Amino acid sequence: MKLQTKIPIQEQQPKIGYDSEIVLLGSCFAENIGDKLAYFKFKNSINPFGILFHPKAIETFLWMASQGERYTETDLFYVNEQWHCFDAHSALSGPDKNEVLASLNEALLLTKEELKSATHVAITLGTAWVYKLKALDMLVANCHKIPQREFVKELLAVKDIEQSLQNCIHLIRSINPSVHIMFTVSPVRHSKDGFVQNTRSKSHLVTGVHTVLDRNQNVSYFPAYEIMMDELRDYRFYDTDMIHPSVLAIEYIWDRFSKTWIEEKVYPIMRKVEEITRGLNHRAFNPNSKQHQDFLQQLQFKKQELQETYPFMDF
Repeated sequence: MKLQTKIPIQEQQPKIGYDSEIVLLGSCFAENIGDKLAYFKFKNSINPFGILFHPKAIETFLWMASQGERYTETDLFYVNEQWHCFDAHSALSGPDKNEVLASLNEALLLTKEELKSATHVAITLGTAWVYKLKALDMLVANCHKIPQREFVKELLAVKDIEQSLQNCIHLIRSINPSVHIMFTVSPVRHSKDGFVQNTRSKSHLVTGVHTVLDRNQNVSYFPAYEIMMDELRDYRFYDTDMIHPSVLAIEYIWDRFSKTWIEEKVYPIMRKVEEITRGLNHRAFNPNSKQHQDFLQQLQFKKQELQETYPFMDF
């Protein structure tokens, strides 16, 4: 019997090119892929509210952005000498209340504009476990190190995930009807929940996503979680914490993603971008030598040549 060694990935249209604009939202994998797209100078936006782990948090963010909603001082709270918002990651927290508020609302405005022109929106789901703040009876995106006794931990039912994802699709398409939406499930296991509980969580997410896929057009799925679990079954594919994918695993998943989702005609441009980026990062043994100065001059010429065709590229 011949074993299947690679998970088949259905190719979708439209693929990503240098005329594409990609908005990535959700868990850590969104940032991994977003960083790769940024490295190759694709136009993309990554998690304006920081990492959002569960579907309800992503839905709330999309509601606030698409409906032109704004945060006020009453939406912030002060703890551990920082101002926070329960809808955002601690990356947006800070000691100055006005600056935090301005950052939140600026991110909403920017996201709405980016969604209007986006060709692709990629949503990565990390967990189906959510925390509800007892005092306000509300689900939070981040607990901001508030004691766990202040929250109730719940597992989202599959039907709730389906409804949340359907709402996300509706909110995105209310301002951009033609955008292609891609879902993924993060390959990062949430070990703090427990490994059995993590499996329950991921299974709810996968089931919810595929039910939504069956009901919608121009929506697709990239099997990052399945690739990690079924193709990369070796300790070298895990970071030192044995939870997160290693650099090697991220490279492998990126290779599968790029071969499926990026237009083949832009591969030569990507190679040129990488050549320039590596050159810029090169540390010369003798920076003042004529050889190095000639190298920098050639590098500058290659940058200008690319930027004439793709003026948005910033090295």
